[in-house]
Amino acid sequence: MDELKGKKFIASFSGGKDSTLAIYRAINEGLKPFCLATAYKSDAILSWFHGMSAELLQNVSDSLSIPLKLIKTTGDKYNINFEKALKEAADNGAEVCVYGDIDIAGHFEWGNERCANAGLTPYFPLKNEDRKEIVHEFIDDGFSAVIKIVDTTRLPESFLGKMLTRETVAEIEKIGADVCGENGEYHTFVFDGPLFSNKVNYVVKEKIVQDKYAILNIDVR
Repeated sequence: MDELKGKKFIASFSGGKDSTLAIYRAINEGLKPFCLATAYKSDAILSWFHGMSAELLQNVSDSLSIPLKLIKTTGDKYNINFEKALKEAADNGAEVCVYGDIDIAGHFEWGNERCANAGLTPYFPLKNEDRKEIVHEFIDDGFSAVIKIVDTTRLPESFLGKMLTRETVAEIEKIGADVCGENGEYHTFVFDGPLFSNKVNYVVKEKIVQDKYAILNIDVR
């Protein structure tokens, strides 16, 4: 993507492995980070999908030296508020939005539409690559992540709290679940790696079961 080299990007950031790897690749390809955009539940005071506190996300932002933009929103206004944040970034100099999606067509369509409405160029660094190779690249590059959420209909609850290693990936594959968790089998929290100036410390407060999901409630020390 030589035409994007040198351009400033806002990243759709969950705090998980794929969005982190996408940011890492974008920076290595010569794009310049402008800010992290994380959707945040107005009522639950936690990030959408990965359930992280604002303070924990801010600690990640500080370690990455990339400003954090929390997009506080309800589900029914998610698209509108996400676009509003992208448009604000575009008005202040951002030119590209980086996403960590891999190969689900609906995800690409969603990202493309948000960018079209906000005046940004969408960029998917991981697009259509092999899922297993992506998760191995993330691990081999030296990132550290803990499995924070597990869909217990597709992966045993025992994976909750495990570090994402090649051995863990092999166990997931043996069970028959997607090794990258692209279909929501699991979600991660990335707390260290080559982009981080320091390890982001956290404590496990409790394990929660909500419907089919097992959740590791983690927060700052």
